[in-house]
Amino acid sequence: MNREKDMMEVPEGRGFVQTMDRRDFLKLTGSGLLVLCSVDPLLGQSAPVAATQRGATDFNSFLHIGADGRVTCLVGKVELGQGVMTSLPQLAAEELGVSLASVDIVMGDTDLCPTDRGTFGSLSIRMLGPTLRAAAAEARAVLVQMAAEQLKLPITDLEVRNGVVSSKSAPSKHISYGELTAGKRIERRLDGQAVLKKVGAFTIMGQSAPRRDALEKVTGKAKYAGDIAPSGALYACILRPPSHGAKLLRADTSSAEALPGVRVVRDGELIAVLHPHRDEATRALALIKAMYSPSPSRLTHETIFEHLKKVAPEARATGSRGSLADGEKAAAQIVEQTYLKGYVAHAPIETHSAIAMVEQGKVTVWAGTQTPFPLKTQIARALNIAPEKVRVITPYVGGGFGGKSASMQGIEAARLAMATGKPVRVVWSREEEFFFDTFDPAAVIQIRAGLDAAKRIVFWDNTIIGAGERGSALFYDVPNHRTAVRGGWNGNPADMHPFAVGPWRAPGANANVFARESHMDVLAAKAGMDPVEFRLRNLTDARMRRVLEAAAKNFGWSPKPAPSGRGFGVACGDDAGTYVATMAEVKVDKSTGKIQVVRVLCAQDMGIVVNPEGAAQQMEGCITMGLGYTLSEEVQFKDGVVLDTNFGTYDLPRFSGVPRIETVILDSPDLAPQGGGEPAIVTTGAVLANAVFDAVGARVVQLPMTPARVKSAMKG
Repeated sequence: MNREKDMMEVPEGRGFVQTMDRRDFLKLTGSGLLVLCSVDPLLGQSAPVAATQRGATDFNSFLHIGADGRVTCLVGKVELGQGVMTSLPQLAAEELGVSLASVDIVMGDTDLCPTDRGTFGSLSIRMLGPTLRAAAAEARAVLVQMAAEQLKLPITDLEVRNGVVSSKSAPSKHISYGELTAGKRIERRLDGQAVLKKVGAFTIMGQSAPRRDALEKVTGKAKYAGDIAPSGALYACILRPPSHGAKLLRADTSSAEALPGVRVVRDGELIAVLHPHRDEATRALALIKAMYSPSPSRLTHETIFEHLKKVAPEARATGSRGSLADGEKAAAQIVEQTYLKGYVAHAPIETHSAIAMVEQGKVTVWAGTQTPFPLKTQIARALNIAPEKVRVITPYVGGGFGGKSASMQGIEAARLAMATGKPVRVVWSREEEFFFDTFDPAAVIQIRAGLDAAKRIVFWDNTIIGAGERGSALFYDVPNHRTAVRGGWNGNPADMHPFAVGPWRAPGANANVFARESHMDVLAAKAGMDPVEFRLRNLTDARMRRVLEAAAKNFGWSPKPAPSGRGFGVACGDDAGTYVATMAEVKVDKSTGKIQVVRVLCAQDMGIVVNPEGAAQQMEGCITMGLGYTLSEEVQFKDGVVLDTNFGTYDLPRFSGVPRIETVILDSPDLAPQGGGEPAIVTTGAVLANAVFDAVGARVVQLPMTPARVKSAMKG
């Protein structure tokens, strides 16, 4: 096989160089400036997250500057549609002093990029950004030193513009980055730390830049893992159990093996049929006669909440202050409520896909994954080979939302390629996607809180079952409070859930903010106060007050206690270092219970904004996706069988249901860039539940708020 002929083309000067051959890359880097920079692993990071860059904290090559002056960024992050292939080059271009158009990016290639734990948690700009900026600033400083030597001028007389170092006093004396690096490999370190640009000097950061992936995606030219098909590749269909927990007892593959061109592979528990054409592999799979033991689970989507309360681990306190007993004594009114949320699927448009190829003892896997480096390790272990014998390349990923942190399809493709000696494609069907999804966990949240005579919250007792602690921290002023967690989306007992659960866009925070902000509105109604004024009365956090007041001003909020009949709602939250306040307007059909979302306005304080248009797109995407878990998305199951296997029963938001969305991004030049991929989604459930209460006076305490649940709440 001619690997070079099977590589994907790279748009000139624009997108990924993600499938560049390693030999070609080494040739490229041999004729330019390879900047080796010592990066502080804690630069702009908290200690637990510093491991994101582990393995790239001593001498890291995040940048390559070629003889032609073009810059290539090398990052372990991947493009999931969040726009980092645009915003990360903005960071590098700003600090290097080059045009954005002259910066390319290589992403998610385990042979070429620094080690990275994965793309999740809104970490790309917030945590990798400072590292990349430091590398670019050091590169600029090294290049200026080299220019000073060649031009025989003091560094203080030099400035950089568009990749050209010039004399301030004699502009005719200049030299370009390309001229400085022409035909030679230079490895040089800077003594001391490079100085980052001040916000006031930014010319690229803070400016909206068009998305680099937009044209390819809207024209259909974008390549995903399932689009890559080397010559001679086989398509694999894999035998799957009918339910979670079912065990294979026996399988007769003889009828499948009798079909022309079909190959059957049995590797331990993995049984697959392979054929050059997908439809033939699918037909062969249907001929396998398999018998399974039944699933041990007898749980359903209706009984799961009582089950969780029974089997969840003991409570673990995650936040406390004062004395709950003292708070209860001071309370004039006490309100207790339980809030529920079912399982939610990631439902990405691109199902889990991978193509694996074995060549000269090395396994190369193209995978739609959020975690290429962990996947590389998993493949090496599965094949019992050295990690350096595995390369994972990540093309565009068609939606992840946390669900493609698990990448079983990549391991399956690698095992089958090793077994057959042929390139093997594994593209999950929609049914497989729903069955093997790591669902956002069902959750039960119990809150008991009290108000004193001055309408201030005097105690808050919050017990969270299933959702974990993300988004549960109390930023309101409550002198006596306790938050306790019983299980979460990670590290649960094996018998807690009937199938796998995992991260789902701001994991746990959607449920926690729904419960907290719904309860805040319940308390506001008990106090007879407007819900915005009630929050402000119980809030001294200056940053959150600023965001809430900005939302109210731009929404045109006028104070009225709920229910006012207007259908207005408000909710506040914080996630990934970003503060958010959302307001919404809804209409409710009282005869059917159907909710129409008319308008949503979201205000965010996310620190310095790298790409304002990209940030607004992320906010809009969060709100649109949030409509799903709020109004319709809930995984139905029974006895280990996932009953939703496609979009005929699993109801995603449609364009016809998307409201008018307005975004307000506050200017915060003194705060480093914070996360933008998830904050706006965490308030969606609560803001719409509060708007429904304001419209019809009915409190819906279970997500999703289906028409049947709204009607039931109105009757109650």
